[in-house]
Amino acid sequence: MSAQARVRALAKVNLDLRVLGPRPDGYHEIRTIFQTISLADVIDIRFTRARRSAIRIAGDVEIPDNLMAKATALALEELGVTARVEFDLHKRIPMGAGLGGGSSDAAAVLLALPVLAGRPVELARLMELGAALGSDVPFFLLGGAAAALGRGTELYPLPDGPARRGLLIAPGVHVSTAAAYRALGPRLTTESQQNKIVSFQSLAWGSVARRAGVNDFETVVFEQFPQLAGLKQRLRELGAQPAMMSGSGSAIFGLFDTREQVDRARKSIHAEKVFRISLVSRARYRGLWRRALRPHVGGEGWPPLSRCTR
Repeated sequence: MSAQARVRALAKVNLDLRVLGPRPDGYHEIRTIFQTISLADVIDIRFTRARRSAIRIAGDVEIPDNLMAKATALALEELGVTARVEFDLHKRIPMGAGLGGGSSDAAAVLLALPVLAGRPVELARLMELGAALGSDVPFFLLGGAAAALGRGTELYPLPDGPARRGLLIAPGVHVSTAAAYRALGPRLTTESQQNKIVSFQSLAWGSVARRAGVNDFETVVFEQFPQLAGLKQRLRELGAQPAMMSGSGSAIFGLFDTREQVDRARKSIHAEKVFRISLVSRARYRGLWRRALRPHVGGEGWPPLSRCTR
């Protein structure tokens, strides 16, 4: 017997991102606001009990060291089952753009497999598994808007704002996150740390989707890739508020107040990859998951539970 599902792994943008300094564990201490958006990868999953576990990932893009395979191995070990797990990945989230596509795909595996296997995993444990895979993965187990501290795995929910619309531009420029951190390092001071914390607190207590946030990486990334600064400026001229880079780049996004503004801006932006996006609330995010797993899921709790859970 096989259990199947088609799920959507949503991308994220950073509505604010402050880098405070290096941590003893080799990561950097950050303050950021994550927000899920409508742009998504589509994943077809087939789960079949078997004597030996096997993982197969097919799709329109070959991804070396795909986090989905690592997430599957962790999930099967946690569930205590052996199975053949097959994925067909339809990749729409641009890779290496600061949108968390690989992390979202991994989180999708952690959310879906317990349901398809009929065995529960507590959210706290899923968060631990996610953090072992990558700093962004735990956020995609939750969705909506969240303030993230530490290396990005300490998460606190923020109120859902309006489902604002916007544009996201993926210019195809590859930005090395490690190199961006190295370039930013000399500019991080104790005084700037305190100022960033105060400013971040103020933003988090306000309407984050309507205020211009800060992305510390823009300073160093725009110096190396001035065309990205030009894209941000163009979105601002077209009425986007905020307009900024996501993560360490290279995607640039802008949010608008009306659909008409989005339509006008889209006609004015001439780039290879431009996506219309909307902000996805936590309630909508979880609703998407429940609908995707409807044949298998029971109850209204989170994470989704199989109706056959034992």
